[in-house]
Amino acid sequence: MEFRYLPMTEIDKQEMLNTIGIRSTDELFSDIPSQLRMQQELNLKKPANEADLMKELSKMAGRNANLKEYSSFLGAGVYDHFIPSVVDHIISRSEFYTAYTPYQPEISQGELQAIFEFQTMISELTGMAVANSSMYDGGTALAEAVNLSAAQTKKKKILVSKAVHPESRAVIESYAKGPNLEIVEIDFENGLTDLAQLEKELDENTASVVLQYPNFFGQIEPLEKVKELISTQKKTMFIVSSNPLALGYLTPPGDFGADIVVGDTQVFGIPAQYGGPHCGYFATTEKLMRKVPGRLVGQTVDEDGVRGFVLTLQAREQHIRRDKATSNICSNQALNALASSVAMSSIGKHGLRKMALMNMQKTRYAKELLKKAEIPVVNNGAYFNEIVIKLDKSVSEVNTGLLEKKIIGGYDLEQAYPELQGHMLIAVTEIRTKEEIETFVKELGDING
Repeated sequence: MEFRYLPMTEIDKQEMLNTIGIRSTDELFSDIPSQLRMQQELNLKKPANEADLMKELSKMAGRNANLKEYSSFLGAGVYDHFIPSVVDHIISRSEFYTAYTPYQPEISQGELQAIFEFQTMISELTGMAVANSSMYDGGTALAEAVNLSAAQTKKKKILVSKAVHPESRAVIESYAKGPNLEIVEIDFENGLTDLAQLEKELDENTASVVLQYPNFFGQIEPLEKVKELISTQKKTMFIVSSNPLALGYLTPPGDFGADIVVGDTQVFGIPAQYGGPHCGYFATTEKLMRKVPGRLVGQTVDEDGVRGFVLTLQAREQHIRRDKATSNICSNQALNALASSVAMSSIGKHGLRKMALMNMQKTRYAKELLKKAEIPVVNNGAYFNEIVIKLDKSVSEVNTGLLEKKIIGGYDLEQAYPELQGHMLIAVTEIRTKEEIETFVKELGDING
């Protein structure tokens, strides 16, 4: 008899119990006091057949607000962007879908080439010389960049703008505990990093300065001015966390002298699937190539002169002596990196610029409508596709009302910034239609009163 789901029969269990000389599974836990063990059956529903189970699960799933039926104005790090249909077709192929780390290059050329192209496109977008084969997500990539800067400069002080994503800052704090780094957060003013405080905190002990571009509030940080400040200190590194879609239009951080550029490629081909999984990228200068966490894919030729791809410069503890490792990152997001590569290739260089421009144009249209509806837009600096508005009612109350209208509202900034009570961060992407934007502003105004 074949069992599709059950790992063993009752006969199998009894044979194992007899072999080890006990009568029941409970005896395995006899060393644990009885008062600490559950004495009753688990409160579970009765088993269901596959058809009934699928009906029940489908009904439960139907309670979710999905992006096919709802229009979303929620960003804050996870965005609703156009995903070409070819992405799912390619990543669902078994040779990609089931692939693990391509340790044997002779049978993994397709996977290696896809990763190599991902690295190449990230390098072009960021204006950096080298990019690795991906990281878990943007937050861990940023924390890895911070640790690299400390190791490279032999300094302990890290200046991090509070306009960096709050979750990324939390990851930095966690990573910093091991090497005992001093994390100093720089305040923001009018949605931008306070350069006066940054200049005051910057000294000879500073390993790096960390900014986000566009920042968490959607504003465009003045990277050129920041680089000028950093240049007054020897060895201090400039780390920029950047939305790669925005770089389809904005000047890349590499052009401003950034030492490390990191970010998240969720904006390319990866759906907003409950916050993950994502795909982080890590790009840097040629000087730091051997310090990059994770792995790099290189291009070479075989003995017949035919182009081929190989893993190279794997600076992690699995491949080299632990004391020489630059990171304990032991994997990458190859499948999601492939999804991003396919999306970028499908959209194309000119299409990507157009896509970025559409984000900017539609956000500006939303801003004009908000002003007409007398809903204050808080910051007036240059921005990409996110803006901050001030509401009279609580953001949670407004979002509940919007959800009833099949609209997913913006991010409640009070969650991460208590001083920004009643402030909502909204994102307008290229797939939001004119009608959706107009409906959103109207319903927002009605609910807000």
